[in-house]
Amino acid sequence: MANWPGLLSIDWMLSAVCAWLAIGIAAIIAPRNFRYIARTLYPAGALVGLLLAIAAFAALSETPEVVVLPLGLPDLPFHMRLDSLSALFLMLLGGSSAGISIFSAGYLRKAEGTAPGVQCLQYHVFLASMALVLLADDAYAFMVAWESMALSSFFLVTSDHRIPEIRRAGYLYLLIAHVGAISILLCFGVLQGGGHEGIAGYTFANMRNAEHSAFWASAAFALALFGFGAKAGLLPLHVWLPEAHPAAPSPVSAMMSGVMLKTAIYGVLRVAFDLLHQPLWWWGVAVLALGLVTALFGVIFSAVQSDMKRLLAYSSIENIGLLFVGIGLALTFQSFGMTALAALALTSVLYHCLNHAAFKSLLFLVTGSVLHATHTRSLGKLGGLIHHMPWVAWLGLLGVLSSAGLPPFNGFVSEWLLLQAFLFTPGLPHGYINMMIPLAAAAVALTAALAGYVMVKFFAVIFLGQPREASLHHAHDAGWLERAGLVWLAALCAALGLFPVFVIEKLDAVTRPLLGAGIYQAAGAAAREHGWLFLAPISPDRASYAPVVFLLSIVLIVAATYFIVRRFWHMRVRITGAWDCGFPMQTARMQDTAEGFGQPLRQVFEPFYRMTRELPSSFDKKPVYRVVVEDHFWYWLYLPVAKLAEFGARMVAFLQQGRISIYLLYSFVTLVVLLFLIRG
Repeated sequence: MANWPGLLSIDWMLSAVCAWLAIGIAAIIAPRNFRYIARTLYPAGALVGLLLAIAAFAALSETPEVVVLPLGLPDLPFHMRLDSLSALFLMLLGGSSAGISIFSAGYLRKAEGTAPGVQCLQYHVFLASMALVLLADDAYAFMVAWESMALSSFFLVTSDHRIPEIRRAGYLYLLIAHVGAISILLCFGVLQGGGHEGIAGYTFANMRNAEHSAFWASAAFALALFGFGAKAGLLPLHVWLPEAHPAAPSPVSAMMSGVMLKTAIYGVLRVAFDLLHQPLWWWGVAVLALGLVTALFGVIFSAVQSDMKRLLAYSSIENIGLLFVGIGLALTFQSFGMTALAALALTSVLYHCLNHAAFKSLLFLVTGSVLHATHTRSLGKLGGLIHHMPWVAWLGLLGVLSSAGLPPFNGFVSEWLLLQAFLFTPGLPHGYINMMIPLAAAAVALTAALAGYVMVKFFAVIFLGQPREASLHHAHDAGWLERAGLVWLAALCAALGLFPVFVIEKLDAVTRPLLGAGIYQAAGAAAREHGWLFLAPISPDRASYAPVVFLLSIVLIVAATYFIVRRFWHMRVRITGAWDCGFPMQTARMQDTAEGFGQPLRQVFEPFYRMTRELPSSFDKKPVYRVVVEDHFWYWLYLPVAKLAEFGARMVAFLQQGRISIYLLYSFVTLVVLLFLIRG
């Protein structure tokens, strides 16, 4: 597709952008025609996303392509560039949006906040702006696309703008997004390299050729880390995620968590490995430490949530932390010239980007189906939905197993590659780093274990046991369009888990231009000998993994066990009711609640939480026990800054009283002071 005569690969990408914009514009022609928007435009957007993914996949191994669009400033038109890094993230965008858009076609309901046509416009502008972020090859085009992405996603978050909590969440998100954008703009100013080329110096091509001292390179990297970290949800700039995701419609949450956060990862990779030439070792150590803290923080807070969308939001923070851990390892290896190991760490990052886009989008869409069927996000009011929503439950189970990092699903592969990268760090020529690495590896293992704990809580409380509310007996399964979106994302999870060698071979097309090496290439003969069946990231002697063999072994063991039990012991087994622990009348109130499930972690990690408890007395006729878990960063960082801003506003208001006599007094005092200074 990408090589038709007269058309470059980048032409297909720009055509997809134009198609998404055209779909958005078509929506405002009849903004309240529900059937036209839901049954025509959203499926059309899904088709565009699928075609974009196919074209980007075909362009992975091609040479970079550059075009100049007659847009932008007089001396700085929009420069667009398609290389392997942008092609990979465009493939991620297209593949995820295909599933989310087709799900949205069935998810959309009448009279839910913003008019359907306006929401459709915002949604497709959001998709188009993310694609332009990935294609931009100069600072101006990048910032225009970045701000368009921020504004369109803000309007999507505040779709139900009649609710004050949703408006507050949207304003918080927009504030942090703009703070990050300022930092990114300053980063490009530093990378511009002195301004000798004028406005043309803001092209990425000029930034690649510019030479920077260690100080200015470090300043640019720090600004990029802060700016893109604000969009990614890196600690302590994470507070918008658990507020915005519950406020946004579920397909928007899926798009923001699964795709938009990856644009921030793309930005860090673009600056660190492409625009800057040689990283310093302490960059990697700093990113590694920050990623570990973020991952642990996210998973610890995810474990104690009672809102299913807030739980997934904190889980996204955990996964972003793991991505930054891999980036930190890659930077550290590259700084010491260990390119093969840097490629291993970077491959784990790119693989986890694909994995997280698939399983987290799937899980957010699952919450959307549950929310429509039950009208609640509270885990304390759910339960037993596997009997009423089997499609959603079983497809959600696949996403849960993937997110928990269990083989043979996709989350395991990237986390396994990351741990393999840690195993080779004793070869680093730096004693202090080698002493810290085992602690970092243990923290990653702890994070992975707690992530499994969180996913067990998520699935068990929602789908297993008995319904905790009588209204749950009337819950309905997802419609066929919603099922199609869920099946598509579940299929991506399965494919990424079962065929890692094929995926890594394609990822080498990204790591080779950035680092000069790829792990499929490094594995050499072993990779070619065993083909797609056998993954050996460094060598078969060190580590190997065969997911298809693993899956077949599980299936054979289960089938053999079932056959033996049915064939030889069936006549000896007497079927009776399970022991009910002495309670013949079990009710849903006897089940473990979401709060009870998280209680052990609340006790173990109590210093990490700011907890407020409401305890009943022995005389209460209707006793209530309630625990409110809050984030310390609100009280350590954000509320003091808010109070300082309010104090500054009051001072300005005191000066600006609107009375002409006061302003004349200010002028008189200023003249007296100036005369005194001149005379002195």
